[in-house]
Amino acid sequence: MKLKALESVNLASKTILYRAPCDIDTKEVNGIFELTDDMRIQAMLPTIQYLLKQNCKIVILAYVGRPDGKVVEALRTTPHGRRLSELLNHPVDKVDDCVGDIVDEKISKMRFGDILMLENVRFYKEEMVDDDEFAKKLCKGKDLIVFDGFPQAMRKHASTIGIERHLPAVAGFYLMQEVNMLSNLLENPARPFTVIIGGAKISDKVYAVNNLLKIADKVLVGGAVANVFLKAQGYKLGASFIEDVFVDAKRREKKDWVVYAKGILEKYKDKIVCPLDVVISDGVSARNLEIDGEEVPEKWMALDIGPKTQKLFSDIIEKSGTVFLGGPMGKFENEKFAQGSKAILAAMRKKKGGTTIAGGDTIDLVRKYGNLENYSNISLAGGATLEFLAGKELPALLPLIAEQK
Repeated sequence: MKLKALESVNLASKTILYRAPCDIDTKEVNGIFELTDDMRIQAMLPTIQYLLKQNCKIVILAYVGRPDGKVVEALRTTPHGRRLSELLNHPVDKVDDCVGDIVDEKISKMRFGDILMLENVRFYKEEMVDDDEFAKKLCKGKDLIVFDGFPQAMRKHASTIGIERHLPAVAGFYLMQEVNMLSNLLENPARPFTVIIGGAKISDKVYAVNNLLKIADKVLVGGAVANVFLKAQGYKLGASFIEDVFVDAKRREKKDWVVYAKGILEKYKDKIVCPLDVVISDGVSARNLEIDGEEVPEKWMALDIGPKTQKLFSDIIEKSGTVFLGGPMGKFENEKFAQGSKAILAAMRKKKGGTTIAGGDTIDLVRKYGNLENYSNISLAGGATLEFLAGKELPALLPLIAEQK
């Protein structure tokens, strides 16, 4: 996928609507809200520094959380602007709205080289329904969109596809980096290509798994995602979490993930690798259980992959040319159930390249038990990354695709 590049347009002395990726949680510290993480702010820096060199006025647009059309103090963009200013060593002004007279006046008084952070666009209910009049207001007084909101690119919102109907748009450096990295993973992985999928919900990942199975050599499943595949093979899993039903919105009917998983297993039985053993717990004690040897007791839950599975997965990873990790192998927040995830990270660290991690839970895992610098590529998006890997169109990317000559 070739996107319209930032360098391909004349940006000199333009007023830029910069669609930022900074949907970041905050926490209150001594009465002040601060960011829980600044990786997405850091990802913005190359694009904004480039725009500053082009003598642009930069108006930053973003949403934070799900305020449902109401003003929520914990979800203001104030700490995002403050942290951006610290990292840039450059003033970032803030306005407590994203449309209207107060915003228009602020923009009219901006000088070239100024940066203005708009308020959370989701404080307006019009945002999530892609209200066209609202999108027009967001574009007022701007010349061009620079789109860096890859994590939000799957959303059909006013601040994603809506603004692109009213202004020309190009891709920012961060968005370009994500798309190029993931495209290369799909189109040109070093072999063998191993995909590791974990986490709690199969609904978040099953379509990506299905698409990746077409190109991957092995797909290793852990976490609660593995429970669905184990149940599909007839194993009794006690009280283990299993997301077994989903709604097909297109056909407006409920479907069974276990049946879906059974179909995937039948089609790709030589590629999918399920756990041989799991660590189970009743909330008080924990022990290892071999899948083929016994059933998970009624009130017990599978919360991690066991030692045999850790060795099996590690051996496959170490022999791989490319490894993609999307999700933990268990409830890693508890040390008792983190051993499987730690084993996967240890095996990936032995590789000198070709490792990609994706999504917030995976990044949290690596931060807790490793070092982000040990991995070749990091995707900061969760759902958008999985949809891209599933081969789905991300609506906000479509206007950014460059015409083929």
